[in-house]
Amino acid sequence: MSYETAVAQMYALGHELAHVPTYKFDLAHMRVLLAALGHPEKRFPSVLIAGTNGKGSTAATLASILQTSGFKTGLYTSPHLVRINERIRLDGLPIADDDFALVHDVVGRTAERLVGEGDLPWHPSFFEMLTAMAFEYFARSRPEIVILEVGMGGRLDATNVVEPRVSIITDVALDHQRFLGETVPEIAREKAGIIRAGGAVVTLPQLAEANDVIGHAILDAGARAVDAVPYVPPVSPSSALSGRGTVVAGQQREAGRPRQCYPLQVLGREIGADSPLIGRHQLRNVALAVAAAVELREQGLERITPASIERGIRQTHWPGRFQVVAADGGRPEFVFDVAHNPAGTWALRSTLSSVYSDRPITIVFGVLRDKAVAEMAEILFPIAERVIATHANNPRAATPREIRQAAAHVVDEIGEAESVRVALEQAEETAGPNGLVVVTGSIYIVGEAMRMLGASI
Repeated sequence: MSYETAVAQMYALGHELAHVPTYKFDLAHMRVLLAALGHPEKRFPSVLIAGTNGKGSTAATLASILQTSGFKTGLYTSPHLVRINERIRLDGLPIADDDFALVHDVVGRTAERLVGEGDLPWHPSFFEMLTAMAFEYFARSRPEIVILEVGMGGRLDATNVVEPRVSIITDVALDHQRFLGETVPEIAREKAGIIRAGGAVVTLPQLAEANDVIGHAILDAGARAVDAVPYVPPVSPSSALSGRGTVVAGQQREAGRPRQCYPLQVLGREIGADSPLIGRHQLRNVALAVAAAVELREQGLERITPASIERGIRQTHWPGRFQVVAADGGRPEFVFDVAHNPAGTWALRSTLSSVYSDRPITIVFGVLRDKAVAEMAEILFPIAERVIATHANNPRAATPREIRQAAAHVVDEIGEAESVRVALEQAEETAGPNGLVVVTGSIYIVGEAMRMLGASI
């Protein structure tokens, strides 16, 4: 099977959550598929990460720390910015096309046999297939540890068949209410489904209603809470992101790109945390990754040291999260940020206000139809001189007209662009060479824009 055929067959299953019926969320079927594959998920140790926002940043930071500590490290994340291969990584490199085609063939043939024999009532979904493919690839590649990001929720997510050495729960907020529940406690209950009896759970204090659910879940499971608070820098909001020069605890710019720098006490030593992940919310995600690394060291991964943690934070690569592309060749400066729900939008607004308080902003915005479009517009659009609504090539994408109608009470005039390419052309003309263009909303919008502008992935 060719790589192109494998990718086409994957997308033929239905992209992400489009038209996914609730019966697809059933771990029993995932376990049948994995049993037929010889249980690849049992052949590598793992860390499992759930949450509404920050789980990808946490996963990328922890994977970088483990890799710089000398461990052969797998990383499974979702969704992707440009190519599906980005989701399955080994030591920072995406799965090769030939390997993708191979594991797709193995998993696909197995699934078809199970359906034909009546062991499965229907073909696995896009995400179930991709997760099984990742497990098969990692089982064959023999990483020393794999970091797994939950796709959605936690309790019934396809990744939740592993027995992780550590579970991590990032910040919980409203998102995917159609599938996870209408309230924060309901959503937190789904996220807490990754907690294992007697296991270690890394988390941070957050919304009171989420804290209550997660705390009770830890107690009920007899699990052990690992507090990441010691790794959140004790700096005031005014100094955490206070400028563009070199500061002790704050932000500096390197080759036009902002970085977040602050001291941390880790394993009895002070290190200089120097992260490319920008914003106060990212301080929490880095803290979760550091706490998980320390916990893994205490479990026997002794190659994790203060020095390797410092290197891992510095070398983290997680594109599309407040990623800055400097002005060049008459083009304005660009910021790409996947802010796909109200909590993420607040984080983006806060960071923009800290880093670019003196710059006129043009926003290119597109989001999926099932998101809280009006609330996101209320948070973000008032800081922009102009907003251009567009949509990605995705059946779930809100049309520019739908975005404009949802945000009509926020700003008087919103531009509409029939494609991301047209939106970028309009934004460049509006901003000029000295302006700032912020591309945000769904990961599909950000990914399309980054590909068109040649931004690094």
